[in-house]
Amino acid sequence: MNNTLVVGMGEALWDVLPEGKKIGGAPANFAYHVSQFGLDSRVVSAVGDDKLGMEILDNFREKELNCMIEVVPYPTGTVQVELDAEGVPCYDIKEGVAWDNIPFTPALEDLARQTRAVCFGSLAQRSVVSRETINRFLDAMPEGDDVLKIFDINLRQSFYTKEILCNSFSKCNILKINDEELVTVSRMFGYPGIDLQDKCWILLAKYNLKMLILTCGVNGSYVFTPGQVSFVETPIVEVADTVGAGDSFTAAFVASLLKGLPIAEAHKLAVETSAFVCTQNGAMPVLPDYLKERAG
Repeated sequence: MNNTLVVGMGEALWDVLPEGKKIGGAPANFAYHVSQFGLDSRVVSAVGDDKLGMEILDNFREKELNCMIEVVPYPTGTVQVELDAEGVPCYDIKEGVAWDNIPFTPALEDLARQTRAVCFGSLAQRSVVSRETINRFLDAMPEGDDVLKIFDINLRQSFYTKEILCNSFSKCNILKINDEELVTVSRMFGYPGIDLQDKCWILLAKYNLKMLILTCGVNGSYVFTPGQVSFVETPIVEVADTVGAGDSFTAAFVASLLKGLPIAEAHKLAVETSAFVCTQNGAMPVLPDYLKERAG
């Protein structure tokens, strides 16, 4: 399995938390955890030619996180994050920033042609420039049943439209969604009033997906594939914060699949990885060896 490149694509930003700023953005969290499982990963994004942008690049270098990040004439993205009493984050995401303007370059097209798995979301598609770049990247990837295009929907504020979601559903072959997002999508697409599992089967069939991952917080998670479903309970842990837990789930799941684990085992490892990240502060803790070794 040589040259298995795994890409996290979209926003690179600073989460400005009550206790200070931390690097944020699902693509970096995803790519960092994929690299911890021993696969070659890249973060694709853009930063500004400013202090915050240079700090992001320095931080990725320190973490030995490979990236293809363009410097563009827009400010580096920031998000004001407030945590509620349960430690659940609420976000105020600044607009017109660098990651809204990721250019599609010949180097990026070349990267796409070598990419075996990509994870993208809805947030970085709020602007036309990055949306077109993401779509062109997906189109330039190799064809094949073993190529994974994961749409981790990540609905934030009002930064999504039915049209963007529809297009992403049809371009991905794995959809990851949480229970709250599924309710929102069901209302938007006119599937209200039926239970969550039925909604998942409808989406799986309608968009001809290989898999649909549904996470329900403390109520466990499901992986639907045509004809079967895997369910794993969420372990009870002492939660430090939930930032980045979902991204670590996706990373562990994708890394396990690429290393040949069966879906049920990949799912279990994803749940345990995510639970561990919840016990740590921040989105990018170092994973313990016992988790990394299980992916093979």
